[in-house]
Amino acid sequence: MLLSATPPPGPRPAQETRLREEAARHRGLTPPRTHPLASITWLGPAASNPALAYRTTGDRVHLDESRRWIEAAVRLPHWGKAHMPDHDLDAGWLLHHLSLAYRWIGDALPDGVRALLRYKLLLQGRRMFEFAVASEGRWWSSSYWQNHNWICYAGLATAGYVLGKEEWTERAKDNLGTVLDLMPEDGSHAEGVVYWRYGVPFLAIHLDLLQEAEGVDWWDRGGFLGATFRYRLHQTAPGFAFNVDHGDCHDRRSGHSAGLYYRLAAQYGIAEAQWMGDLASDELLWQEAAESGVRPGILPEAYLEYLWYDPSVRAERPAETHAYFPDLGLLAARTGWDDDATLVSFKASPGGGRTAWDTSAKHRAELGWETLNQGHHHPDSGSFVLISQGAFLAVDEGYSNRKRAAHHNLLLVDGHGYADEDRYHVYEGIPYERQAGQRDVLADGEGGWAHATAEIAAMYDPGLGIGRLDRTLVFTPSGRLVLLDLAEAAQEREWTFLLQTDRPTEPRPDGGRLIRSGTATALVRQFAPGDASFVCEVTEVEANPTSSTPELRLTRTLHTLRATTPRSREALFLTALAPGGTPGGESVACQEGQGVAFAEAGETVLLSPALRRIRTDQLDADAAAVLLGADGTAYVVRCTRLELAGRVLVDAPEPYTGKVG
Repeated sequence: MLLSATPPPGPRPAQETRLREEAARHRGLTPPRTHPLASITWLGPAASNPALAYRTTGDRVHLDESRRWIEAAVRLPHWGKAHMPDHDLDAGWLLHHLSLAYRWIGDALPDGVRALLRYKLLLQGRRMFEFAVASEGRWWSSSYWQNHNWICYAGLATAGYVLGKEEWTERAKDNLGTVLDLMPEDGSHAEGVVYWRYGVPFLAIHLDLLQEAEGVDWWDRGGFLGATFRYRLHQTAPGFAFNVDHGDCHDRRSGHSAGLYYRLAAQYGIAEAQWMGDLASDELLWQEAAESGVRPGILPEAYLEYLWYDPSVRAERPAETHAYFPDLGLLAARTGWDDDATLVSFKASPGGGRTAWDTSAKHRAELGWETLNQGHHHPDSGSFVLISQGAFLAVDEGYSNRKRAAHHNLLLVDGHGYADEDRYHVYEGIPYERQAGQRDVLADGEGGWAHATAEIAAMYDPGLGIGRLDRTLVFTPSGRLVLLDLAEAAQEREWTFLLQTDRPTEPRPDGGRLIRSGTATALVRQFAPGDASFVCEVTEVEANPTSSTPELRLTRTLHTLRATTPRSREALFLTALAPGGTPGGESVACQEGQGVAFAEAGETVLLSPALRRIRTDQLDADAAAVLLGADGTAYVVRCTRLELAGRVLVDAPEPYTGKVG
């Protein structure tokens, strides 16, 4: 598709319009005569989109426009200025786009321009190739789970196929095979949604090039590409415009890639991806382009939308509401997809996800290589994001350079977050055993319940003597949230519960707090401990999201609600969040275990994640959780016995998780 500029057969009027508009978008700009301090990645698509428009329409206006930007790019002695000139993203982007332009319109360019472009591509490709060889085992050359690796090698591969440089294409191909073998089969991505939409399209680009140039079909190799749309889908906020911002996310509206959606839809027959591609390239396009903090952004992908759109793939609106991605320990559950629906996203895993963490440890031990770059990963295991009524209610920090657990919805111990935090590469060099994880996961879309317990004690300084720090999260069918935090230490500690919001929470007469974001609200009730002190304070988070533009600064202001216990060896926080102004729930009297009931919704949450023993006046269970719905249904987690109102509903030799009856 890409090399031959040949899309799947069939009409594509919307994609043709997009391509023509994008080909003309820069006509009023003057190309730079010297290298700006900022990134020049955008110069590549400024040339390739009009090149494809000329190829498809024959209109010489597009040819002249492409030539204008080609000449500007090849005049620059280096691609990239502020950070790793010739050896990083600027060079990777330009190698890809200008190589395609050379392939598509090279014969139509004047001889001098064509020769200069070819010379520049050979020069820059050689520089990139030599750096990749020399730096093997360090930085992006062997950072298999990182967007720099995918982009730079895809750029090198494009140039190699266009210029006939087999040495380049073979090295890029070997790397791609390793990446596909090592990416998580569940399709998740630890860098977060923004870097998913920035980096993963280049994996698809490389696969497209490989298939067309060599006849090698690796689309199903490793399983990541076939599963990754589902990961992206479940990190989409209700209403589709915004994204959950786990990991480094410049903003909440930088998550769509219509071109990639179309390619995944065409390759795997994913109707929901086709639908999302149509939505992103039409209704959501210009607002994302205006508000996104990521450059070049969504508009330059017009060439991918044109070449990757397959009109024969049917489009279908997403319907699945619950999903769990075990490699990243990511649980996502929602009440629906409409704007006012409620979504929670809850994660806990080893740094980078389990596959990357385990495999990179082997690389370190066996090869002496550092293959896991943790720059876009956060100390956020056990944290969650809550979205409802079209607004973010419990929020994440987004992007930061000095990453801290205190910026997330987490817990502090004596005021401390994770060990070795407060730096950019927050997991770099820490012991292999310092891992978080999820257990006891229930993600039942049919019943509407979701449950998981995050184990995060290992992430804190061993000197604190923490024996247990477990957070259990339950999402109810009506969209209520229950959190149970259990903490134990060898000595008395001060335990602090953190809740991050976009504006200060408001105290309520009943002792609860109100989260407000525009017209959206949620009631927060903390039933335990009874002796915590509360304070709401401002937390400023600042970041430079790209080393290629050192003067760029992003600042996000969080409002942090802190609930702190007196010093004790054990602590228990029981918290309920009820979106939409609905009643905030009441505690359930339990002889054993903990419980919250939402009378209006007819939902009851009973928990005992450690002892797995729950007893009330009406119920006796050996289970981590019993979840009772308004329709009389019951769900259990790790249950061996359940007696409810005198009836034995579960009596099993092995723990059972799921619906009862």
